[in-house]
Amino acid sequence: MESQDALDGPRVHRGFICASFNQDTTSLSVGTKTGYRLFSVTAVDKLDCIHEGVECPDVYIVERLFSSSLVVVVSLSMPRRMNVYHFKKGTEICNYSYSNNILSVRLNRQRLVVCLEESIYIHNIKDMKLLKTLLNTPSNPSGLCALSVNHSNSYLAYPGSSTIGEITVYDANNLSTVTLIQAHDSPLAALTFSASGNKLASASEKGTVIRVFSIPEGQRLFEFRRGMKRYVSISSLSFSADAQFLCASSNTETVHIFKMEQNSPSQEESSPTWSQYVGKMFTAASTYLPAQVSDMMHQDRAFATVRLNMFGLKNICALATIQKLPRLLVASSDGFLYIYNVDPQDGGECVLVQKHRLFDSSEDPVEQKDKENPQDVAPQPASQSYAATVALPSTPPSSTTLMGYSEDGGAQKGEVIPEHEFAEGPVCLDDENEFPPVSNQSN
Repeated sequence: MESQDALDGPRVHRGFICASFNQDTTSLSVGTKTGYRLFSVTAVDKLDCIHEGVECPDVYIVERLFSSSLVVVVSLSMPRRMNVYHFKKGTEICNYSYSNNILSVRLNRQRLVVCLEESIYIHNIKDMKLLKTLLNTPSNPSGLCALSVNHSNSYLAYPGSSTIGEITVYDANNLSTVTLIQAHDSPLAALTFSASGNKLASASEKGTVIRVFSIPEGQRLFEFRRGMKRYVSISSLSFSADAQFLCASSNTETVHIFKMEQNSPSQEESSPTWSQYVGKMFTAASTYLPAQVSDMMHQDRAFATVRLNMFGLKNICALATIQKLPRLLVASSDGFLYIYNVDPQDGGECVLVQKHRLFDSSEDPVEQKDKENPQDVAPQPASQSYAATVALPSTPPSSTTLMGYSEDGGAQKGEVIPEHEFAEGPVCLDDENEFPPVSNQSN
């Protein structure tokens, strides 16, 4: 039975289906019942909707490539088809169809990765050619995978087992397996790389312990304890840009921020304290204790926390530097983006500084009874927003997928819009920051 706090708290918004931050946390993408929305998150006091796409309804995957015009969309109406759009031109770049439902999509400046339940497809993002198909991967019903945003290494991490927390780290540039990491006893629930790709964080389905490994070696660097009283479902993990902090959100009301730091021996000797003395005693004693108890004694707790005014709602978190200060961003299925200040020196409880609507106020939230199955709610027509009014006219996607191109594993390439750059050569997105990179030429 739900608590009174849960009943009285925020509810899943009628139009919300999914949300994701781009690779450098400067943009937020939201999949909705009517399409998708792209927001700029470069300021605290305002949240600009820079595009509203209505090419297809019921978008459950939407991923933007950095600050470029390339956006990848998958709709519940066609869950086996991936559409790639140039949203500023209002054109579809291309589409691919797969043998089963698409569960997740990850991209950087070199690679686009599509994850199905038992296979993974790796594309060259410059021309969308399918480079490699990883078939018969362990059952992965949630589509869990992570791709390093550093295109110079393009490490890909995905579950190496469906029964234990084994991680397969794959080099998506050289198309070869790098290492296997025995991360947890229970199956994996969350994975994320640091911006440089040299750290990988993981959590299991129990959600009590978060571990950080060095890449490509696979050595354990840090171990953090999220809690001991109950198992939780970790919904997102995210490093700060400098990889000094790691945030974790779950289906509870608490977001944890951990700090990657290791006390040097010189620091401990120069300023010994009672707590350090006790810590040394515990460390010495742990060598005589069972492995599980010893591990627990070496685990660090959260450096900072956020108490959300919600429980059980789907959300994602990210750490970003906005207007030169560290912030924690939480995008929630209640239809809001929450921005918190983070104290990088002392940590503690983070302060809410701004709360932004992801939907117009006229778009009412669903009733509480719809909370458990938000996708069962019938789509409602959205009011015409400013973003939709000024958006470039979009070319609707092709009604059929052409069969002229097929690759191993069942991926089938659809029609390429003739006037687009893909028709003649590598993609050029005509942005102030061209992603992916192209050969040197003047615009």
